[in-house]
Amino acid sequence: METEINSNMVRKLRRWNELSQAELAERVGVSRQTIANIEKGNYSPSVHLALEICHVLNESVERVFGREQEGN
Repeated sequence: METEINSNMVRKLRRWNELSQAELAERVGVSRQTIANIEKGNYSPSVHLALEICHVLNESVERVFGREQEGN
């Protein structure tokens, strides 16, 4: 069974940090389209990219990319 990332957290946290997709992309060194695809769940980032995104968003990997817990 493939682990599904909580891609909506990237979008929520990006917006909470008042960043556009383009701004987040620039800060982590990828294209805006890459961020859009991560948010849609169409692309799973590499470990390095996931860590960069978490650093910019100031969040843990578990919060940003962890599986959704029941009841949360």
